[in-house]
Amino acid sequence: MSTPKGLSAVETAALTRRVTMLSVATAGVLVSIKAIAWMASGSVALLASMADSGLDLVASLITFFAVRYAAVPPDDEHRFGHGKAEAFSSLVQAGLVFASAALIGQEALRHLAAPHPLAREGWAVAVMAVSTLLTFLLIAAQTRVLNQTSSVAVSGDRAHYATDLASNIIALIGIAASAVMGVNGLDAIAALAVTGLLLWGAISVFREASHQLMDRELPEADRQQIIALLTEDGRLTDVHQLRTRASGPYVHIQMHVDLDPALSLEEAHAVMVAAEKRVLARFPAADILIHPDPRGRAEPHGGAFAELHAHG
Repeated sequence: MSTPKGLSAVETAALTRRVTMLSVATAGVLVSIKAIAWMASGSVALLASMADSGLDLVASLITFFAVRYAAVPPDDEHRFGHGKAEAFSSLVQAGLVFASAALIGQEALRHLAAPHPLAREGWAVAVMAVSTLLTFLLIAAQTRVLNQTSSVAVSGDRAHYATDLASNIIALIGIAASAVMGVNGLDAIAALAVTGLLLWGAISVFREASHQLMDRELPEADRQQIIALLTEDGRLTDVHQLRTRASGPYVHIQMHVDLDPALSLEEAHAVMVAAEKRVLARFPAADILIHPDPRGRAEPHGGAFAELHAHG
């Protein structure tokens, strides 16, 4: 799970909105051209790829709306924001990919049992070549956005299209081989390979979404950077009970810190505000909560979480 690299929640939302719009447009084009070529050729590998693109269109539409809802500011009913809408959309994506794999696998097995020759293989090959190029360009755009954001929804969408890229290449090889070698069933074998890739992609998407829904900690490198930023001021030491989680475009960070008990309330407040600003410079979309403890005089507190993570 990555974290935003110097972007505010507004900037992150703008990037994810643009790339999800591009995803929907690409999926619409792919479904259209694959449907035409499948009807002309009868290729089961092309049918498999078209079905996958159709479900990707649905998933892309879900992502399109999810990233917009996730960027809605916190309200009275959702004080931590709406960021987990992205993770929910990724779970839906994973379910659609599983369904796609089942349908494609079933059709491939039927075609293997009763293979038939392809018609107009040139159409199928040309469409798969165009599909591969468009998918590659979309993945490149999604990768650029993910290098700047932590959108689990865009990550799930990219996982779909990365699988599509592999499936397009496999289908292209299967169709071309069947046409050149004149062996019926090669495109069905290619479709079975696509099924395996889809299942692997669905598991990856599900795992990433579940991490966010279960409030998994940020990567250890990010946690260590947070501690380093907090302790740049020598008056603030011993960061403990550090807890972090990602929620769509937002990051939530809370911890206890030790301060010199001789500091006045105003001085302690100034130290913590400065520390918060240092962390916000690295995590602009962060919601930060710092609890000060008097160094050497604090008693255990914080309930069950304090007991479990007293030194975390």
